[in-house]
Amino acid sequence: MFKYDKRLLEMVKVEGPNPQYAAMLQEQLGGPNGELTAALQYISQSFRIKDPEIKDLFLDIASEELSHMEMVATAVNLLNGHDIDMQGTQPAGNIEANVLTGLAPYLTNGSGVPFTAAYVNVTGDLPADILSNIAAEQRAKVVYEYLHRQISDKYVRQMIDFLLNREEAHNTLFREALQKIQDSGSNRDWGVDKDARLYFDLSPGGKFFDVGQPQAPGFQNPDLSQ
Repeated sequence: MFKYDKRLLEMVKVEGPNPQYAAMLQEQLGGPNGELTAALQYISQSFRIKDPEIKDLFLDIASEELSHMEMVATAVNLLNGHDIDMQGTQPAGNIEANVLTGLAPYLTNGSGVPFTAAYVNVTGDLPADILSNIAAEQRAKVVYEYLHRQISDKYVRQMIDFLLNREEAHNTLFREALQKIQDSGSNRDWGVDKDARLYFDLSPGGKFFDVGQPQAPGFQNPDLSQ
């Protein structure tokens, strides 16, 4: 069960309409690295989790991602302005807002491609899913950093700064969860043989990496072990 709080997680406002940037920001609404993708991915993954603490973590973060989606949608709505007007001011990716949704935020990426469940990664293996989530948070940070560079609106930048920091918090929490399950699922030590020590140097110019003594699959973050 979910409970809706009418307050936004963080205040959202804009200096003025900017329909072109609204289309770009749609990327974090319905794109592959957007907030809806993250929320649905973490909720879907949680259904198979038996560890109550990690299950709780996934659902807490998923719920917050929905609040991020609400913030992004609010910003898109404000940036689209009040008037449906395709007088050469709208980019191609924002056509739907003018001819289909009446400027309401739409579940598409920045080019108008509709959201798809194919964006959601679920394996049923907890280490693999957590690693996927860490990567998802990293990709979301990259997209927000690109978006931050391309807007001068101070209020939109403040919103993106907040969301960037929250993505980093989620990243850290997922890394801590991964530390807790070092010897489970695909992270178990299956043993290594001579094939795990092979390195194929298939390009000229030297050998820059060596498998050496491979360790059992794992993920270590020294900053979190202190």
